[in-house]
Amino acid sequence: MVVSLVIGAIALVVFGPRFLDTTADVAERPPCDLLKAPCEWTTKDGDWRITLVSTEPGTQGMEYRLSVTVPKAPDRFLAVLRGQSMYMGEYPVPLVREQPLEYQARFTAPFCTTGADMIWRIDLQDGQEKLQNVPWALVFQAQK
Repeated sequence: MVVSLVIGAIALVVFGPRFLDTTADVAERPPCDLLKAPCEWTTKDGDWRITLVSTEPGTQGMEYRLSVTVPKAPDRFLAVLRGQSMYMGEYPVPLVREQPLEYQARFTAPFCTTGADMIWRIDLQDGQEKLQNVPWALVFQAQK
């Protein structure tokens, strides 16, 4: 019994971080820099298009406008900001339906002491479920 517990503890230490690592699947996907060009792809449901535009600097920093065109409307659509170059938590950004298949959100990326070196990733979710059909790591570099 004790041997089983020790082996289980060792397995948890070795393999546990892999299950908790949210960047593992992102490393397998090529990056798409949202501030350089729109990110587009096609699924069995249809075409996806995502754009990110920096707007005016606000009191909290640079503001961004995210636009997402989808082939089929999700129930609860979210964009979740996560630090790509440094973990700084997760920041859900609700996407608001502007047209039947078009969503938008305005947000400010949290301030980082590394300044312009901070790379953020945007993960799309339908409620609590991360969308699995995104072939890109949707990223952008924070601007001052």
